[in-house]
Amino acid sequence: MGIMGTVLRTGTGGNDDSSHKRTYQGDHSLSTEATLKPTDDNVITPLNQNNWDSIRTQSVVVSPTYFNKEQAENLRTLAKQKKQEVTQTKRAYKSLKTLEKTDATVHTEHRNYQKTVAKCETDKQRSNASLARKLHQLRPEYVRMGRGIERAEAKADTRIAELRAKIEAAT
Repeated sequence: MGIMGTVLRTGTGGNDDSSHKRTYQGDHSLSTEATLKPTDDNVITPLNQNNWDSIRTQSVVVSPTYFNKEQAENLRTLAKQKKQEVTQTKRAYKSLKTLEKTDATVHTEHRNYQKTVAKCETDKQRSNASLARKLHQLRPEYVRMGRGIERAEAKADTRIAELRAKIEAAT
């Protein structure tokens, strides 16, 4: 609700129907919840911890244990395989981080663009309002000019009528 609406208890502030809201009265439909809505349901935020899962290829050996040759060889093969996989995993996560950063850059640049559009829109509206105020200031002058033209037309019509009357009287 605008300042005058607040003072006079008029206007449309507080009405959830945005068709009755007016930005020039200070109304808005900005929602903090919508503004801060996560970009994905799985993104980690203070309200969505997602999960604390980890990865463990081999169960923890809780007690001292002897391993036989086959077990040792299987563990060695598995370790070698996991070592190769970790290289690819690191590459994949590096790519995922790059994707997140590029997405964030595009998101940020788009928001900067939107801020520019919003600012330019207010500049344009301010210019429109300035022109409207100037046109209202000019209205009395237009009335004076219009009346002056009407008087000049009436005088000309009267003079023409007088001249026609003289011509007709002379003939």
